[in-house]
Amino acid sequence: MLLRSLGISLLTSALILLSITGPLPPRADAQSDWGAVSDVVGRKGELNQAGVYRISFPRSDLKVSVGGTPIKTGLALGGWAAFRSDDNATVVDGDFALLPSEINPVVTALQSNGLAVTALHNHLAGETPQVMYLHFLGTGDAIALARGIRAAIAETATPPPASSTGPTPEVPDWARALQQSFGHSGAIKGGVLSIGVPRPEDIHADGVVLLPSMGMAHAFNFQEIDGGRVATTGDFVLTDDEVNPVLRQLRAGGLGVTAIHNHLLHGMPSLIFMHFWGVGTPGQIGEALRQALAQAKTQHAKTH
Repeated sequence: MLLRSLGISLLTSALILLSITGPLPPRADAQSDWGAVSDVVGRKGELNQAGVYRISFPRSDLKVSVGGTPIKTGLALGGWAAFRSDDNATVVDGDFALLPSEINPVVTALQSNGLAVTALHNHLAGETPQVMYLHFLGTGDAIALARGIRAAIAETATPPPASSTGPTPEVPDWARALQQSFGHSGAIKGGVLSIGVPRPEDIHADGVVLLPSMGMAHAFNFQEIDGGRVATTGDFVLTDDEVNPVLRQLRAGGLGVTAIHNHLLHGMPSLIFMHFWGVGTPGQIGEALRQALAQAKTQHAKTH
């Protein structure tokens, strides 16, 4: 009888509290929860099944060529910020594609708003005009982090968000052949095929977990060029011991390395990011990358 009375009392208290405070807030990984962040940044994002809300700010204003080959925005000019929240705080990481004159204003904007700069470097080699990539990370209040990203974007000539791109395009023959040769599939947007292959282990930076869709997966981008060929660029996410085996296979397959560097500070495990560039037939490119990826850990192959 006492337990029943206690239960009724607790239920009554809960109802009174609910009438005062209103209904409980929705889950932190619901699409609607990120509306305020989207409003502050000024751009809509996409929420994936892992609870990562990713906002893009591509440099479609830049007309960049590599070795005389014009590259599409999605191949190597896509700035982004990836947010994830848990019970304690929000973490965001990402990078900016910048002209040299934009670098220091963006650094100042990020640091003035509590975000840390974690790397500055090239991803391409021999491109015209020169493009540099600034990586960042922040933890804390989601809205405060969003304000920092908006302030940083404002220091660049990044265009306003584009309108909806419409229905998903059909997979062209070159992309179908490349995916078959590579052994992994991806998505096409803006004429660029993008494929991500996660590593198997948890990746931490500054005490927070960074999921694969927060720039922690091996990333491969492809676009069709002339004569039935494709151009490819992207990066491998590697431990120290994997760097030279992957590099050896890239060179054996006719692909070139463009950069070897960090993207994180205080990363666990310590990881090296290796960027590459290559041009060839879809079969040649897919096979070369398949052989190189076999030297690195992925969720499908946990040993060399």
